[in-house]
Amino acid sequence: MIVSDLLDVADLRLRLAWGPPELLERPVTGVTSTDLQDPARYLQPGELVLSGLVWWQPDHPAGQALAMRFATSLRSAGVAALLAGEGTHGEVPTGLVEACRVHGIPLLSVPAGTSFRAVTDRVYLRLWGDLRTQSGEAATVPEGARRELIELMYAGAPAAQVLEQAVSRLGCGPCSLVSASGRAIATSTGATAPDPETIRLALPSPTSPTGPTGATAALPIGEGGDTPFDGWYLYPHAAGPGQAAMLHGLADVLATLWTRSRGAAADRRRAAERLSGLLTGAAPVHADELGEALASCGLPGDGPLVPVTARIDGLDVPWAADALAEALRSAPCEVFAVGADERGGAVAVVAVADPSRLTAALREVWPRLQARLPDRHLLRLGVGPRAGGRASELAAGLRQARYAMDAAAAAQPVACSVGASAELDSLAALVRGIPAEVAAAFRRRLLDPLTEHDRLTGGALLATLVSFLRHDCSWARTAEALHVHVNTVHYRIRRIEELTDRDLGRLDDRLDLRAALLCTPAPAAAR
Repeated sequence: MIVSDLLDVADLRLRLAWGPPELLERPVTGVTSTDLQDPARYLQPGELVLSGLVWWQPDHPAGQALAMRFATSLRSAGVAALLAGEGTHGEVPTGLVEACRVHGIPLLSVPAGTSFRAVTDRVYLRLWGDLRTQSGEAATVPEGARRELIELMYAGAPAAQVLEQAVSRLGCGPCSLVSASGRAIATSTGATAPDPETIRLALPSPTSPTGPTGATAALPIGEGGDTPFDGWYLYPHAAGPGQAAMLHGLADVLATLWTRSRGAAADRRRAAERLSGLLTGAAPVHADELGEALASCGLPGDGPLVPVTARIDGLDVPWAADALAEALRSAPCEVFAVGADERGGAVAVVAVADPSRLTAALREVWPRLQARLPDRHLLRLGVGPRAGGRASELAAGLRQARYAMDAAAAAQPVACSVGASAELDSLAALVRGIPAEVAAAFRRRLLDPLTEHDRLTGGALLATLVSFLRHDCSWARTAEALHVHVNTVHYRIRRIEELTDRDLGRLDDRLDLRAALLCTPAPAAAR
């Protein structure tokens, strides 16, 4: 597929805003929807970029600079073309046309009556058709059955109905459609949905990309997803002899289902990124603007809503949004919106009344998603408090979710983690979320005099401080724990007070030193 093919699809009604013939021959590898002003990190070479131009501000004095920045981002990513929606501003801004001309990016306009989902569906269906033509596959599924299934999928039939028809028509035994987290999307009649752990063992892993082999190995639907978290798989509960080729062919045919789901997800992601931008931006948010953004995501404007955030440590590509979306599909929530943020992570707003129940569900599924990544790439997640539909509440809740995520990551540095703002209920939990550089500086300012004293004299002031605070500042119990005379404890505490300029008889000073100890990663910190 090349860019100019889109102009031949009559019902999309796309128009060429700018682009010489030679640039319209660029091959297309995929499509991504975004309304970020600098989306380069989220794009792949050869992709089409769909944008509603929410970032464009017609009256902004630096409007042309904004357009140039956006076009520069697209050029650096090596995209095939930009498809700009006319729905937000009524037309494609002339400044954007000029920016695309300067950077050599073909620009097509999408009329207000054409949904981005329709464009996405057409692109992926065409790409999939190209792959099938090149590979000559699908012969393992009888042509009549294949045609029936494709017609059923084009008619908008749900996944369960399509799978049931396929199993009945082909006689291939009970099957399930499953996601990367082991979630059962659909299961044919007569079979029980497999448990997620069974599915996890049947899926490809980071150490074995081809996956397990055998009668119950899960087969990728189509070419699989762009990330380890957005693909679908066909899981045969008990394949009969000689059915492997037919099951592979069925997995190929069912790719249209995944394509349809992916198109719907792209629309939701675009709306969610607008909501994410409002909550994370520096500019004040008008109530009507937020209400419109929530409504476009299908979220209630009056709550209850819970903000959630996620990231993947050690990974530069923006996969966190797909991981979080898949986790939320397994959680007890009716509606959610997930979008990428400017940090390379993900932000979600979830319509749910009980954050603790949501946290428990996410903790259950998070390790299964972690299994899709190498150990050095760790999934991090934070759940905020219940909030209403006001921007200030949601933004504050998102900040709490990010802090809880950082605190949980500090507590579990070598494993995936889920933190919740409701669990920041102690000084130890609160301190864990402080950035490492800030915590280290605070620790040094308060405790370095004691550490240096002990190093030079062989003393035990730091250990005495730990024990004294642990035993509620009891002289006798501290002396007993350290196996020294109580007078020795009195002497050491006085020396600690002199070196730190703190009075351990005052609560505030005791809290300062306790916080400094909690900032210490060594065992002496007694976390």
